[in-house]
Amino acid sequence: MKTIATLIFVLFIGAIAQAQTANPTVRADVVEMTGSVESISEEVTLESITEVARLYKRTGTRVKKELTFSTKADRAKTV
Repeated sequence: MKTIATLIFVLFIGAIAQAQTANPTVRADVVEMTGSVESISEEVTLESITEVARLYKRTGTRVKKELTFSTKADRAKTV
């Protein structure tokens, strides 16, 4: 009996949800923008600058060490 009442309740709620109609009148605000077209031209000069970047072999070693920690629970139990 409880199952049948629950099923009827769910179907009733579903029917009510589908019977709801959305508001069909949607208003859109129109904004007019006027402007002028201007042409902007700039000269770009390229300079050849050579820079050296330092490379370190061991970046983030402290992070890797902290992420690979082990606990007593990780060790194998010997009998």
